[in-house]
Amino acid sequence: MNRQASNIVITGFSGTGKSLVAREVAGQLGWDLIDTDAEIGKLAGKSIAEIFQQDGEGKFRELEREVIKRASRRSHKVIATGGGAIVDPQNHAQLARKGFIVCLDAKPETIYRRLFQKGSHGSEIRPLLEGDNPLERIRQLKARRQPYYDDVDLVINTDDLSIADVAGEVIRAWGLLCGVYPKRDSSVASLPQNDKKRRTRNDVAEDVACWVETATQRYPIFVGYGLLDKLGEELKKVSSSHVAIVISDENVSRLYGDRVEKGLRNAGFAVNSFIVPPGEETKSINTAIDIYNFLIKKRVERDDMLIALGGGMIGDLAGFVAATYLRGIPWIQVPTSLIAMVDASIGGKVAVNHPEGKNLIGAFYQPKFVLADTRALATLPECELTSGWAEVVKYGLILDKDFFEFLESNVDRLTKLEQGAVNEAIIRSASLKAQVVSQDEKERGQRIILNYGHTIAHGLEAATRYIGFLHGEAVAIGMMGAAKLSQRLGILPASVVKRQQSLLRKFGLPTAFFGVNLAEIAKATEVDKKTRAKGIRWVLLEDIGKTAIRASVPQQDVLAVLEELSQR
Repeated sequence: MNRQASNIVITGFSGTGKSLVAREVAGQLGWDLIDTDAEIGKLAGKSIAEIFQQDGEGKFRELEREVIKRASRRSHKVIATGGGAIVDPQNHAQLARKGFIVCLDAKPETIYRRLFQKGSHGSEIRPLLEGDNPLERIRQLKARRQPYYDDVDLVINTDDLSIADVAGEVIRAWGLLCGVYPKRDSSVASLPQNDKKRRTRNDVAEDVACWVETATQRYPIFVGYGLLDKLGEELKKVSSSHVAIVISDENVSRLYGDRVEKGLRNAGFAVNSFIVPPGEETKSINTAIDIYNFLIKKRVERDDMLIALGGGMIGDLAGFVAATYLRGIPWIQVPTSLIAMVDASIGGKVAVNHPEGKNLIGAFYQPKFVLADTRALATLPECELTSGWAEVVKYGLILDKDFFEFLESNVDRLTKLEQGAVNEAIIRSASLKAQVVSQDEKERGQRIILNYGHTIAHGLEAATRYIGFLHGEAVAIGMMGAAKLSQRLGILPASVVKRQQSLLRKFGLPTAFFGVNLAEIAKATEVDKKTRAKGIRWVLLEDIGKTAIRASVPQQDVLAVLEELSQR
């Protein structure tokens, strides 16, 4: 959906709440509402029922096409259509030209209850639903229209949602499409209104921090304390198989392996686990082959579910296997490290390393969901926890000045793992990344800004054969390099460079390196995956929350910055 949408179109079957949701959306955005049924009545000078009775459905559809044609020419309008409007190809084309089309859906039983039972909030009964068995009529008519209802930008199931919840979801999705993000209350982690409510409930399905919506997948990111115990029940909702394969490393498996397996078995899954050595050097094509052999031996089929239980290395490795085994099997991310919770598990970038560079062999392959249990952070080694804060700081630097200031004000609370502060930081980080990924799944545009600091970081990691630095440590140094390079090119004030350095140091992160050959780092950056047309695309900073992309940075400036970073 690479387009701008100046209208929002709400369609769907009768009784799904189209008119009420459209009115709520229009009110929140301050836009005008166009209800096509109301406009048809004005144009004909009679009610919808009278048009059907006196003139027939053909006349009604003729008037409907004219009203939709007029409405579609306008901008900044919320357009609510009748349930059959979208079936007409001419109407669909008119609405899609400038509109973001949302279909509201519900089960036939829900629709029947809303339309025919007393006390429902349903709309006027449509002529096409009249008869002795309206529920069966709903089922038949809805089934015929379903292919057209599915051919839209977004489908929202309204069975268990309030009008306000649905409207919030519509506005959030439209914002993701158009790059419009309304100002949020930072105390509730920059989430849509319906997600704020859901996070107060105990059921894991309601602990949705945010959603990732790409051309290939729509999935939730769950964030909360103690969610790991509910993994099996959540998995049942997305899996058509009763077989689960857990991929983990020795350290994480020792802490959580038995607990996860027990929970999955209690939920009705047959479980097999494959455990690999910890460390970035494990993320190789040879390890992937070992996992393929295990999956073949266990006769894993295309619908069986693969679970990545661990940090970023496990997520990358297991995701790469999921993307390539049998041309793709479903998988989920269960990150246990801070860096994985806020970054590596979100967005579907999966890969293994090559001796010439990090993540050179990989794919974009989205999981079914991400489940982050923040309780796991208490068991992380201090160096791993410290490493993770680098990616959190990065989101504030590139996307959200208010979030950066939140981090500056809450360093002590965060480093002490105070639950409220930590949950907020993770949710806000995940939400920011989800917004970017949803707009640019395959890093053709805006997603590249997430690589701030990563060009030098990956060069540093490759030059030390992935054993000299933890990833977050390398990113912190890389961000200092990118900031200093931005200052050297005259686009970033020195005061911002110092402010970034100060925050990184408060989190215990390094801002320089020692004893690494500069030529090897520079060489490694040349084969980094962010190069294009034999030139590196540098993600630089103009201010906190504002990035710039440069594809022609003088090599002497890069070397000068590397030299500066290598000094005490």
